[in-house]
Amino acid sequence: MVETTSDSGWISPAAFHRAPGVADWRVTGTGPQAVFSATSLAHAARLVGPVVEAAERHGVRPDIDVRPEAVAVRIPIREPEGIPAAATSFAALVSRAAAELALMADPARAQSIGIYVAQHSRADVRPFFAAALGYEPLGDTDAVDPLRCGPQLAFNPITGDTPTRGRTHIDVFVPADQARARVDAALAAGGRLADDSHAPAWWSLASPDNHGVDIASWTDTYE
Repeated sequence: MVETTSDSGWISPAAFHRAPGVADWRVTGTGPQAVFSATSLAHAARLVGPVVEAAERHGVRPDIDVRPEAVAVRIPIREPEGIPAAATSFAALVSRAAAELALMADPARAQSIGIYVAQHSRADVRPFFAAALGYEPLGDTDAVDPLRCGPQLAFNPITGDTPTRGRTHIDVFVPADQARARVDAALAAGGRLADDSHAPAWWSLASPDNHGVDIASWTDTYE
């Protein structure tokens, strides 16, 4: 039996990053995550045991995504209060185990994708999307895949728009130290800068045919 710790409470992304031993980790829209490059599926899978042990010790409920190229470990934000305080100790143990297994952290691969659905102020489209996608409500405005595989949806009203006209754009949450490079890559690939008044929290881009994408880094630094 693994002895558990008494870590409790909630912390911000900025507080998470101030903790020792978490340099491999970044906080995206769905919570802290680390991606470790692997040489094979078997190599990546060797981290599963240490992750499970660390999770039991600290009372954390992580998601583990094992691929031949890499293993991603995520600490999903399941409550509106934010990141569990125990996440820092858990993350440090996982990073230590990954280093011992020669699994190298690759922060540039850390990201989460969300879809922002703008609805008329007198409409409520969340029940429709949740039913169609098999999602569950999260808080007052979002919906999520119960297994956290698909993109998170956010529903927010807009005023002064025409009823029955739907609008969506994609939110791409990336590490703060990777955001500018992602923006530059999208612009070099034919995108257009629509609004940078909120940078470096987020940049609003448009594709060549005017579809919207926000590159957001604020989740990695929020106090």
